[in-house]
Amino acid sequence: MSASSPDPCRVWRKLAQMNRLANHRLHGACAGLSAADYAAPRASFFPSIRATLNHILLVDRFYINALEGNALDTAALDEARGLLTLAALVQAQANSDARLLALVDRLQPEDLARVVRVDRGTRSQHDRADDLLSHLFQHQTHHRGQVHAMLSSTPIAPPQLDEFIVGDDAGARAADMAALGWSEADLMR
Repeated sequence: MSASSPDPCRVWRKLAQMNRLANHRLHGACAGLSAADYAAPRASFFPSIRATLNHILLVDRFYINALEGNALDTAALDEARGLLTLAALVQAQANSDARLLALVDRLQPEDLARVVRVDRGTRSQHDRADDLLSHLFQHQTHHRGQVHAMLSSTPIAPPQLDEFIVGDDAGARAADMAALGWSEADLMR
């Protein structure tokens, strides 16, 4: 693909990078919570910050697994549901984010229309890879927003979660990029 040709996979790479950056920033804010505040019941779809972050990881594992062509991994999903500490969640989510980044880095334009079998245990779902990626990124953004709102009822200020995609956001994301060992060239390619 020439430098002037549009790259249909670029948007998926940027969304996976945004996903990693947002998780990093959100986890950094949550690190200021006490264990009690992290697990405390709160008004949300999932009844705590911990349960919501665990759900984000579970759904990542579920869809990444399918996009990689694997069968349902109930052990990985059960583990995601049961992570009790933020430290364990942060490490597991970083590993999941790395898998997603690697997956989208391997994407070729023809892969986007590939039909993926999603093993749901009792049934199979079949959807295009680009539709599953769209669903995954929307889902994760939605639930990070819930954690953001729940942080409002704690002593920790919710972090900014939308300064990751365009060039003008470079200053706002610089610390996160440095912490992850990324350069602007990595993000803006």
